[in-house]
Amino acid sequence: MYSNFVPLSVPSIQGNEWKYIKECIDTEWVSSTGKYVDRFEKDICELTGAKAAIACVNGTAALQVSLQVIGVKADDEVIVPTVTFISPVNAVRYRNASPIFMDCDQYYNIDVEKTIDFIKTQTIFKNDTTYNKSSGKRIPAIIVVHVFGNAVNIFELIDICRERNIKIIEDAAESIGTYYCKKPLLNRYTGTIGEIGCYSFNGNKIITTGGGGMIVTNDSKYAQKAKYLTTQAKDDPIYYIHNEVGYNFRLTNVQAALGVAQLEKLQSYIEIKKQNYKFYKQEVDKILGLKIAEVPDYANSNYWFYCLQKDESEYGMNNDELLKLFRENNIQTRPIWQLNHLQKPYINFQNYKIEKAFDLLKKTLNIPCSVNIKKNEIEQVIEVLKSGTK
Repeated sequence: MYSNFVPLSVPSIQGNEWKYIKECIDTEWVSSTGKYVDRFEKDICELTGAKAAIACVNGTAALQVSLQVIGVKADDEVIVPTVTFISPVNAVRYRNASPIFMDCDQYYNIDVEKTIDFIKTQTIFKNDTTYNKSSGKRIPAIIVVHVFGNAVNIFELIDICRERNIKIIEDAAESIGTYYCKKPLLNRYTGTIGEIGCYSFNGNKIITTGGGGMIVTNDSKYAQKAKYLTTQAKDDPIYYIHNEVGYNFRLTNVQAALGVAQLEKLQSYIEIKKQNYKFYKQEVDKILGLKIAEVPDYANSNYWFYCLQKDESEYGMNNDELLKLFRENNIQTRPIWQLNHLQKPYINFQNYKIEKAFDLLKKTLNIPCSVNIKKNEIEQVIEVLKSGTK
């Protein structure tokens, strides 16, 4: 048994974090306004090419507000993937709308082909609106999630969504820094393709603000509405006039200061993640029954999480047995999320031809991938994997 603990994914604090946070404390600008909030939004725009960015308290809040901004209402339906952290699905329910669950592809992202098939065969389009044939309800939006930093194969989905007036919200919580490398989306960053994109800066992400999120969009009306809603919907900030129900969803200046410093290191972090991914893949793929999942060739990934895939019949251990082996050796791993269409709150909602997701759930574990993971810790993970074959 190894004595040192190897965590799954923890922050890396290597730059100007303390300097910027100290400035906030020294100047007493610590709350939901301040120069670092403005700077963080500006820096995200410069990185991604988005015209507007609105900082908020977390990625879930960003999704909730985005759905409201594009006009999702009670009793609407929103297309979502079954393979994702539950946040975007919950955000749909916050609007009293219903999710329609889609299968995943080989990269754990929403299966675009099946989604297009669903839109073409299971919906009708009238009066500039898409309706579900089965329920008769309006489908005004789809949430695509760039899972584990892998860009969604969104190319063909864009066209049919435009034809059918289905707004695309990108949950880019895990994919900050990932961008497409093929036309017509050459050099376009995830989060900037649909009507609205949402990022997360939770502590396990490639860069962090402790907790925090960001809405990005190229639509000035959406941006204005998002900022209005996240700041308690103040129509008159002097006399405190509120004509709508708003939210206390703004990011603090202290958190934004952390984010600015983290963003300065993003490109170097991605390069580290890429090199560690290559080392893992080189060594793990030599072990019978194991491999590290590929990343899409149509995008440059940020390599946020690494997916260990196993053939149980060849390797000889199932997920539970391998999790136990890692735990006994002080290594933190996890399976991918339970499929959302099987979660208790969502088991009665519509799902469509879900097959691949079951296979990936059964054979995938996420393995340690922190930016500051040491080579000997990666070797420790690999040695434990080798021992599982004995």
